[in-house]
Order: sequence, then structure tokens, then C-alpha cells
Amino acid sequence: MVYPIIMYGDPVLRKRATDIEKGSDIAPLVADMFETMEAANGIGLAAPQIGKSVRLFVVDGTGLEDEPGMETFRKVFVNPTVLEEFDEPWEFEEGCLSIPNIRENVSRRAKLTLHYFDENWNEFTVKFDGMKARIIQHEYDHIEGKLFIDYLTPLKKRLLKGKLANISKGDVDTEYRILAPLRK
Repeated sequence: MVYPIIMYGDPVLRKRATDIEKGSDIAPLVADMFETMEAANGIGLAAPQIGKSVRLFVVDGTGLEDEPGMETFRKVFVNPTVLEEFDEPWEFEEGCLSIPNIRENVSRRAKLTLHYFDENWNEFTVKFDGMKARIIQHEYDHIEGKLFIDYLTPLKKRLLKGKLANISKGDVDTEYRILAPLRK
């Protein structure tokens, strides 16, 4: 099932998501999240972006052919915890399905260590780097109630205020279904 994407301004995007009970059957939700992400041409989707305040996100970087090692980067992250972010920060232009048509440079650390479960409740602690780390950090922020625009300067945020207000009202063009908090 393809869910509508929750737009900027909805409180679910600012709330720290809760852990999923270990052993829960999350297969249907995971399948729906991949289907929703693919329908929106995304490379990552966190549960809050479909209105579910749980600590789950999916990623699929297999379409990023220019990035080495991405051809198999399709994963599910359940109840993840960032143990460490390290190495030099690097800037890269990010966007978000919940904040369509806005892209800005964000500085993030190049590497991280993540503890998580997969969709079958297998437990992992893995180091990720480069684009994999960036995608994970972006999606992890979602389950922490943080958005990529939070990394912008106050001036940049002020310049985007009107666009963000329009997104909250649903006054934005997307090729996917949206749910805007202030849509009348």
C-alpha cells in the first residue's frame, strides 16, 4: 500500500519516535514503506513520514550508480541507535520527500557506527561511510524529530519561510500523494 507522504509542519515529524517491540511483525509495514518510497522516487523513508511515530526507516541507494558500493544498499533499520559519528564533516545537497522542491547543502560527518535490527529482528552493529552514512543520518534524524533544514543558518531558514508555509498548506507540486497539516 502506498501511503501519502506527511508534509513539513505536521507534529509527527518533530516528535522523537518510539521503539518497536522486539519480535513484532513489521513485514507489512516495511513492504508498504518500500512501496511508498519507490512511488515517490525516494532513496530513504522514515516511518514518521507516513504518520507512524516508530523507530523504523528504509533505504534504497541502488539507483545511485555513480556512488561506489551503493548497488546493494537496500536495507531496513529497526530501533537504530547511532553509537558514533566520526571523520571529517562534508557538505552535500540534501532534499526530503516531506519538504519537496527544497534542496540545501548540509554538513554531516563522513562515517558512523550504527546499532540496529533488520526486518527479521537480526541484530547488527555496522560502520557506514560516505553516501551510505549520509542517507542513514538523514533518515535517523527523522526518527529523532529532526529535519535537514534544522542544519541551515537562520538566514537560510528565513529565506525559506514562505516556501515552507506553502508546503504545510499543501501548496506544492509533487508527483506523489501528500498529506499537508494545514490543507483546507
